Amino acid sequence: MNPNLLRMRRLTVLTLALLPLSACKRGPDFEPPAPVTPPDFRTEMPEGASVANTAWWDLYQDPVLRDLITRGLANNRSLREAMARIDEARTGLTIARSEKLPKVNGIAMVQIQPTSGTDSVSTFDNLRLVASAGYEIDLWGRISRSNEAALQSVLATEEAYRTVTIALVSEIARAYLTLRDVDARIDIAEGVADANRESFDIMSSRAEGGLVPEVDLRRQEINLADSEAVLSALRRARAQTENALSVLVGDLPAEVARGTALVDQQFPPEVPTGLPSELLLRRPDIRAAERALHAQTARIGVAEANRYPSLNLSALFGGKISTLGESKGNNAFFNLGANLITPIFNRGALKAVADAERARTEQLMNQYEQTVLNAFREVEDALVAVDTYRLEHEARARQVEASRRALSSVEALYEGGLVSYQEVIDLQRGVFGAQLQESQALQLHHSAVVQLYKALGGGWTPPEGWESIAEPDEAEAPRERPDDPTGSER
Repeated sequence: MNPNLLRMRRLTVLTLALLPLSACKRGPDFEPPAPVTPPDFRTEMPEGASVANTAWWDLYQDPVLRDLITRGLANNRSLREAMARIDEARTGLTIARSEKLPKVNGIAMVQIQPTSGTDSVSTFDNLRLVASAGYEIDLWGRISRSNEAALQSVLATEEAYRTVTIALVSEIARAYLTLRDVDARIDIAEGVADANRESFDIMSSRAEGGLVPEVDLRRQEINLADSEAVLSALRRARAQTENALSVLVGDLPAEVARGTALVDQQFPPEVPTGLPSELLLRRPDIRAAERALHAQTARIGVAEANRYPSLNLSALFGGKISTLGESKGNNAFFNLGANLITPIFNRGALKAVADAERARTEQLMNQYEQTVLNAFREVEDALVAVDTYRLEHEARARQVEASRRALSSVEALYEGGLVSYQEVIDLQRGVFGAQLQESQALQLHHSAVVQLYKALGGGWTPPEGWESIAEPDEAEAPRERPDDPTGSER
């Protein structure tokens, strides 16, 4: 029998004998953590499907706000950065998957030497064409664990993208509601400043005739200056809020269009949360932390496998073309080999590397648990904010109405000379402050609903052309996207 064929047969038998070992993975298999979840949230809310299941374009009814969110999802730089991280992680997965395939290289070797005699022109002596191939048998699961870690890293970046998307939608909504609140308070302040200016002009004329004491005129002047100062502060806040909102949607600072007034904003009268256990499945930051923990657990297996021998198969085959293209017999050749490499003196260092990976896994386990705790805290904070800001707004509305009635009464008493003008000034300021606080309380109530929506994991919808690399059994597929009433394209 041909010696080369005999070596090939022996190598094939050895390879087939070692293949079952390739299923012997090192390191622990990942088990999803089971954090303790409460049976219900502390703050009682209406029962029913979670508000987080509502698409953002159904939750936010203002068409201008919808347009701002659409522009933000298309242009926000932080969101683009998160997508670029996904692309980077996917290339890492491609590199890891390539380790499963044989590595084949082509080599062309040319030898040139001077010809004999008087002719100094050099000619080809020979041309060798060689192909080499190498393949590592995954005896201890190093390659499969590397692929497992790379896949989970990609899935973690996808969940991070969802986290940024939810945060962006909620931040745009909250900034817009803040802007509409500032608009409402500017309207109030302008009305008060105009009324104070008119009163000051009237009192100035009456003071010249001796009908109004000088001290009352100065009190009204102080009141006018105070309302004008408040108006300037609110105008500054409006410009800065517009600048922040412009950057969120990916634009240069500019004036922002307005839609529905704050008092006419429509939000669900009830905001059910769903079960606490659903939070672990819906919140992308929790899912990202779990994916990162899974990837790190797989890296323990990679480090453990590096402590064991590795088997590499190699093959070299090609042919030689002799001088001037003349081919001679037996110029074809091939060579097969196998290398078994085992660590000897560096076993202690490799063990330390595996121990370091276990320590990193413990860190990520604690990070995951902390992420879960923070998620429940955010929901509880949002729940109590929705409830208490609603009550606060109702109280502020009653305060405004009572302040107006009191002001009307004291103005009548002042005209009758029964009270000083200072009491009128005090109540005017009371009405002004109560109106500003009522508007702010309404904005805070609406913003609390937005915050609850975010804390529950609502607001994520896949962009146009979005495809996750996760298999159906590896990750929950994104919810089907209903028709977008804004008519926008993403």
